[in-house]
Amino acid sequence: MTLFELRQTVLLLITAAIWGCTFVAQSVGMDHVGPFTFTASRMCLGALFLLGPVLFMRARLKKTKPDEWKRRKDPAYIRSLVVGGAACGLCLFGAESLQQFGLAAETEAGKSGFITALYIVLVPLLGLLLGKRSRPAIWAAVATACVGLWYLCIPADGSFSLRLGDFYTLLCAFVFSCHILVISHFVVRVNPVELSMMQFAVGSLMACTAMLLFESPEWDGWVAALIPILWAGIMSNGIAYTLQIVGQRGMNDTVASLIMSLESVVSVIAGWLLLDEVLSGRELFGCVVMAAAVVIAQLPERKKKTSAS
Repeated sequence: MTLFELRQTVLLLITAAIWGCTFVAQSVGMDHVGPFTFTASRMCLGALFLLGPVLFMRARLKKTKPDEWKRRKDPAYIRSLVVGGAACGLCLFGAESLQQFGLAAETEAGKSGFITALYIVLVPLLGLLLGKRSRPAIWAAVATACVGLWYLCIPADGSFSLRLGDFYTLLCAFVFSCHILVISHFVVRVNPVELSMMQFAVGSLMACTAMLLFESPEWDGWVAALIPILWAGIMSNGIAYTLQIVGQRGMNDTVASLIMSLESVVSVIAGWLLLDEVLSGRELFGCVVMAAAVVIAQLPERKKKTSAS
């Protein structure tokens, strides 16, 4: 592993750790505010948190690196930044909102973390649409993950039904997979911090609009949820999602998603330590099987032996 790969891995590990703890903050925040209110609050905080660094960075480039500053003003760069930020913001708003609805429907923090981690399998599958070849190990991982989800989400009596919160979280995993692929496409074209700032600006606009249309936020509820909102807005959005964008630069999409999927492990530990959550034996087995799917998806492809002619 090169020094660059080690640095990117550490950044993504920090991201996963912060995300895992954020499941607890989201679960607690749902006791006081609606899903769109929580999402809008954390999005706005994330944008405000990055505003200072972005302005400082651009002012410094203008003085010390005129060539780089000129590139920032190029129409092609601005177009990539706006389109990439809009796409990332749309995906992030959708994923965070669906995750909040899942937690509001009483999906436990640890369980939500494991279901969300399904993006580790979805990312390479969605890559098929981009013309990437699928390995047998990927299909084995999909089948294994389906078994894990059955034990994690389906009642012991075998009735084929998902709870509403689990369904929301599954959709969240799909949108997060799209988010990872969109970041991978645009992060090599624009500055990562500026891309993060743009995604929060777009996401904030969408979330605030949804909050005003579908919810009636109250000041008392917002104050009661202030600590979880501050954690999710500053630590998860402002720091972790920015580290995700920086860490994904130059990394393989599937490897990056594997590292970030460790958030599910952190979420279970955090839910156990802070919320006294306990998963049943059936659900724990589902978690183990899903963890196995994560490993299977990352098994290296065995090189075919060729004989010398």
